[in-house]
Amino acid sequence: MSTLRPLIPLLIAAGILLGGNGLQATLIAIRGASEGFQPSMIGWMGTAYFAGFFIGCLWITRIMQAVGHVRAFATLAAIASAATLMLILWIDPFVWAGVRFVTGFCFSGLFTVIESWLNQGATNKDRARVLALYRIVDVSSVTGCQFLIPLVGTEGYAIFCIMTMMITLSLVPVSLGDRSNPVAPEEVKLNLRRAWAISPLAAIGCVAVGVTNGSFRTLAPVYAQQLGMSEANIVIFVSAGIIGSVLLQYPLGALSDRWDRRKVLLIVTAVSMIAAFALAFLAGSNVLANFALVFTFGAFAMTLFSLCAAHANDHAEKGEYVLVTAALMLFYSIGAIVGPVAAAYVMQVFGPAALFVFTGMVYAVLIVITLYRMRVRGPVPASRRSRFTALLRTSPLFSRLTRRTRTSSAPLASE
Repeated sequence: MSTLRPLIPLLIAAGILLGGNGLQATLIAIRGASEGFQPSMIGWMGTAYFAGFFIGCLWITRIMQAVGHVRAFATLAAIASAATLMLILWIDPFVWAGVRFVTGFCFSGLFTVIESWLNQGATNKDRARVLALYRIVDVSSVTGCQFLIPLVGTEGYAIFCIMTMMITLSLVPVSLGDRSNPVAPEEVKLNLRRAWAISPLAAIGCVAVGVTNGSFRTLAPVYAQQLGMSEANIVIFVSAGIIGSVLLQYPLGALSDRWDRRKVLLIVTAVSMIAAFALAFLAGSNVLANFALVFTFGAFAMTLFSLCAAHANDHAEKGEYVLVTAALMLFYSIGAIVGPVAAAYVMQVFGPAALFVFTGMVYAVLIVITLYRMRVRGPVPASRRSRFTALLRTSPLFSRLTRRTRTSSAPLASE
């Protein structure tokens, strides 16, 4: 435990930021709808966030190399904090979209700084525990902070002040923690063409997952609100999907280590599609049915990115694991830029249930593509199959946190 102690301040800062970021995403949708913003405009806000996130992924390493971890973190936290105050000072959909672009850029950089720092601070012996703690912090903070919405309310300025305070306070553990300023990481090599060549299915799958997950994260609160749910039930609805996302990650991953991974991907996509269509056509305004179905949806749909990455790494050459995973995250970001605005326009025309009709149709297309790829390419032999790793989509450097854990535990084809 003594070797983990210097990393605790970073995990605390990560918890504050992850919670604040998740809170902002839900609040933007609920407050925007109550202010009369059309679903299409809320969709554009989601698109703006992911566009900023995408650009942040490309630029943050250069910033860290120029000024170091601490200064990069302080700069981005200050900008994100000030931008959050703009949300309440100027209630306008176009201003809010601009703010979401800025915060997307900042949060991408903040998570990259933290994960780079954790990667350098964790020893091979403790890496698995650091990853486990990071995932626990992610789920617990994002889920827990959602409940500030019914507790504080979305009207007025209090909830926006709390978000600003959270982002600002994330500076405290970073400033007072381990005084070492680690060496800035090398820039992640991003070769989308190579990632596509390694596995077209994984690349297409990550775009599809970006479309659906980006749409869900941006518009699920709007869907629940238009069904007439209370603020507390909206938060429970969103949280059920988040909690469900951790339920089957490892069981499904372990299964994919033993089977042709594409068969598991096919099954998971099919169940995600069924859950989405059930939400659209069967749940109606029944609150409990919506909770149960979105929990099921999260349990399967949120596993797809990690399954796609594992499938790509089965085909990757030695030393390409980080390159492939980072490229796939950018494919995901591309989908997440397109998804929210497309889903929002569909919702605006056809009503709230259209969100999950749109989602289900995307999964249906992915099923067809998966079946086609299974016909034109044989499965990876079990002896060459890499071990599944549950991945977060917080920064391109997250895969580096998992790399040494994988190589230290077993020889893997993707390393």
